[in-house]
Amino acid sequence: MRTLAWALAGILLLVIALIVLFRFVNPPTSAFMLGHLLSGSPYELRQEWVRLDDISPWMPLAVVASEDQRFPHHQGVDFGAIRKALAEYQAGQGLRGASTITQQTAKNLFLWNGRSFVRKALEAGLALGIDAFWPKRRIIEVYLNIAEFGPGVYGVGAASRIYFGIPASRLSQSQSARLAAVLPNPKVLSAANPSAYVWERVAWIRGQMAQLSGLRYLHGLYN
Repeated sequence: MRTLAWALAGILLLVIALIVLFRFVNPPTSAFMLGHLLSGSPYELRQEWVRLDDISPWMPLAVVASEDQRFPHHQGVDFGAIRKALAEYQAGQGLRGASTITQQTAKNLFLWNGRSFVRKALEAGLALGIDAFWPKRRIIEVYLNIAEFGPGVYGVGAASRIYFGIPASRLSQSQSARLAAVLPNPKVLSAANPSAYVWERVAWIRGQMAQLSGLRYLHGLYN
């Protein structure tokens, strides 16, 4: 029992050390990218790290509007959204994600895909740790650089060049919304050949971006 406790303590310290390290050092890979390499996927892994200052400001706004509109205000976990999701699950509506951008960053960086309560609990704990050690601009920067935008396409740097032939700094409002629209299921939804559903999501995301007061909503990330 004591050996198990020491092992768990060691793992916890290692995770905390990695969280602190990745505040200052760009992660060389992620759990999801390693999973892609080990899966034998026929798709080449493509990623290009881009600093937040070199990403169009429309892109962070698009993912916040699409994925986590309370991102500037919560502490890594949106407990109100979790309570609502659990209530819906208990009512027989199925378990939905309710994940913040911070939780998605934790999942992509350290964990695996899935909807189990164990993984969600680990995700929430990691998100609280990340929010404690990283400023919001670092969270959104890492998220945009490790999120999957298509089979083997990780990060907005690679996605903007592959799908639009431009650097991430030149992404327009519409292009940013188009990339954000595929994030819920990038292996099925395509930014290259958007379906009617993706175009509907693009229109909805652009509407949400406007309702959030446009680029002013995330102005604090750049100060």
